[in-house]
Amino acid sequence: MNESATDPAQPIPEPTPEPAPPAQQETGGRGARESASSTGGWRLVLTLVLLAALAVVGWQWYDNRNRIESLRTELAQRLRSSDSAADESRALAKQALESAREAQGKLSVLENKIAESQSQQMALEALYQELSRSRDEWALAEIEQMLTLASQQLQLAGNVQAALLALRTAEGRLARTDRPQFLGLRRVLNRDIERLKAAPSLDITGMALRLDQLIASVDTLPLHFDERSLAAPRQGAAVAPSGSWPRVLAEIWNEIKQLVSIRVTDQPDAALLLPAQSYFLRQNLQLRLLDARQALLARDPVRFRSDLETARAWVARYYDTRAKSTSAALNSLKQLAASSINVELPAIDDSLAAVRNFKVSREKAAR
Repeated sequence: MNESATDPAQPIPEPTPEPAPPAQQETGGRGARESASSTGGWRLVLTLVLLAALAVVGWQWYDNRNRIESLRTELAQRLRSSDSAADESRALAKQALESAREAQGKLSVLENKIAESQSQQMALEALYQELSRSRDEWALAEIEQMLTLASQQLQLAGNVQAALLALRTAEGRLARTDRPQFLGLRRVLNRDIERLKAAPSLDITGMALRLDQLIASVDTLPLHFDERSLAAPRQGAAVAPSGSWPRVLAEIWNEIKQLVSIRVTDQPDAALLLPAQSYFLRQNLQLRLLDARQALLARDPVRFRSDLETARAWVARYYDTRAKSTSAALNSLKQLAASSINVELPAIDDSLAAVRNFKVSREKAAR
C-alpha cells in the first residue's frame, strides 16, 4: 500500500488554512476564534442534547421494550393460569352440574316422599279428628248396649248383680272421660245404682239351675215297683230230681211261679205302674218341671207353685221316697215352692232413656 493512503483508524487531518495578513490576521483571528468557539460550543451543546435525547429515547425504548416483554410474559402466565383455572372451572362446573342433577333427583324423591308423608299426615289428622269427634259417640253407644243387656237380665232373670255391675261400669267410664256435659247422665246412673243396692236379692238364675238339675235327675229316680230288696228271693238253686222227667216238671213249676209275684210295701196306697207306663211318668214329670222353669222366668208365682206342687206329689206317690236321690229331689221341690218370686225389682229405664236422649241431643247439635 502507498504511504499516502490513509489509515482508516487514523483521523483525517483537516486542511491547513492559509495565513492571513497580520492586521487582518489578528482581528480576523480573534473573530474567527470567537465565532469558532461559539459555533463549537453550540455544536457541543447540540451534540450533548442530541446524545441525551437519543439516550433518553433509547432508554425509554429499552424500558418500554422490557416492560412490554414483562407484560407479555405476565400476560402469557396469566393466560396459562386462566386457561388452567378455566379447565378447573369447567371440571368443577361439570361436577357441580352432575351433583346438581343428582341433588335434583334426590330432591324430587324427597319431594315425593314429603308429599306422600303430608298426605298420610293429613289422612291421620282427619282420622284423629274423626275419632276424637266420635269418641264420645262410641262411649255412649257402648254404655247404651251395656245398659240394654243389663235391663234384659234384670227383667228376664232378675239378675240384680249383673245390672248393678253394668251401671257401675258405665258410671266409671263416664267418670274417666271427665266431661262436664256428662254430669247429668252420671247423676241418673248413680240414682239407679242406689235403687238397685236397696233392692231385695232374688237368685232367679240359681233357682233355674236347681230346676235344670231336677229335670236331669228324673230319669235316675227309682220308682216304687223297681224295688228288689222286698221281693222274695228266687229258689233257683234247688236241687233238681235225678231223673229227666222230674227235672222237666220242676222247671215248668218254677216258670209257673214266676207268673205271680207278691210284693210287700210300707205304703198301702203306693201306685204300682207297669214298666211301659214309667216312661210316660218320667216324661210328664220333666214337662211339669220345665213349665215351672218357664213360670219362674216369666215371674208367674201361681203357675210356678202349682207346677212344683204337682211335681212333688208325683214324686212322693210314684217314686221310692226311701232313696236318697228321691229325698233330695223332694227337699229341693219344697224349697223352690216356698221361695217367693213375686218381688218388685227396680228397673233401669231411667238410665237407658237418659243415655238415648243424650245421644239424640248430640246428634241434633252436630247437624
